Amino acid sequence: MSSRNTPERGYFAGQDLQGLADRLRTGAVTSAELTAHALDAVRGLDQEINAFVSVDAEGALESARKADAELAAGDDLGPLHGIPVAVKDVIETAGMRTTMGSAHFADHVSTADAECVRRLRAGGAVIVGKTTTHEFAYGPTGDRAAGGASRNPHDPAAMSGGSSGGSAAAVAAGMVPLAIGTDTGGSVRIPAALCGVAGFKPAYGAVPADGVFPLSRSLDHVGVIAGTPRDCRTAYRVLAGLRAGSPRSTGGPATVGWIAPGSLFETDREVEELARAALSGRTVQEVELGDAAGLRRTYNGIQDAEAYAVHAERVADAPELFTPEVLERLRAAARTPGWRHVRAFEERQRWRAEVAHLLSRHDLLALPTTPFTAPAIGQREIEVNGREVEVRWGLLSLTSPWNIAGVPALTVPVGTSRGLPAGLQLVCRPGDEDLLFAFAARIAG
Repeated sequence: MSSRNTPERGYFAGQDLQGLADRLRTGAVTSAELTAHALDAVRGLDQEINAFVSVDAEGALESARKADAELAAGDDLGPLHGIPVAVKDVIETAGMRTTMGSAHFADHVSTADAECVRRLRAGGAVIVGKTTTHEFAYGPTGDRAAGGASRNPHDPAAMSGGSSGGSAAAVAAGMVPLAIGTDTGGSVRIPAALCGVAGFKPAYGAVPADGVFPLSRSLDHVGVIAGTPRDCRTAYRVLAGLRAGSPRSTGGPATVGWIAPGSLFETDREVEELARAALSGRTVQEVELGDAAGLRRTYNGIQDAEAYAVHAERVADAPELFTPEVLERLRAAARTPGWRHVRAFEERQRWRAEVAHLLSRHDLLALPTTPFTAPAIGQREIEVNGREVEVRWGLLSLTSPWNIAGVPALTVPVGTSRGLPAGLQLVCRPGDEDLLFAFAARIAG
């Protein structure tokens, strides 16, 4: 795999939402100018990265001019007013193509906004375009879609991760400061970690999924990808319909339970060391999980049955329109027996009780976000600590437990291993999101 010493980045690289918002309100920059920067970055960088499926330049500039007029008139709609945003291509966006990454929906144009998009627009955000998704969001690698793989800005030969790979790549490349994704087993956090940015999966149901094409309704979450934990908090509060305001927690001392990632999946020693080192100087206690091996069985028992229920007719009537790997996975999912699906829900309740108990003893749980850095595009096995392991489940292994539990989880970048980013994942109780973001902000510096 090749690597770049000085990857090219767009205008928004290193910029945060608060700084952009401040400049908008002082007149140092206009939303139209920010949107033009986003469109220029997409034109200049996306041929190599493939973060975007479609771009609405005319609509974005019109929305930006409207935002400028509103701000000039004193009509401030909130912290995202005038900010360019990208939206994953499984989320309905009125007047734009929403393809689900599949030939099945190649010509589909949304007639209405998903609720999360409606909330973005109500907050004055400028929708720039739709980002590449693994076909039907059914994969953590981000390299199986009708329009081709999204690529990692740190090395275009490497995976972006998935399924929200285009959203993470767009933010990491500085094309936009914020992007929206979905997360069923890690699909926001995995690409954010592999691309070196922050990604947040809220508690289950905290952000409505109305208008989002489902993968597994019991596990699907709408999440955000941005440059910093603070920016994730800003976007999350808009999407969750919460008032803007100062965090309730200042990020003071917090007890952290460290989950040894090897209990869930073979984890690269350097990746584990980077994640653990990020907690240096904090109060950290070792945590042991119960039936860690059963989590894969639980996750697959829920996801596979629900995913096939969504696609059964398409598999029967037009299998040739799927990418081969996704079709193969769906046909395997069709063999999930009903008793396995029912039993998985019973197992999920036991896991949720265990997580609740752990979070009653620790403010936060911590572990790496992924057990290895970005594999090469198309790679399905990788050597970790001298062992050949499966890429797909490896990417999901450390993130999917928190979808099963339905609790908030955030990834933050903690450095690089052999030139590619690694992430630390932090998990909290629903309601403790401000503590989570404040603690993560101190780590991110």
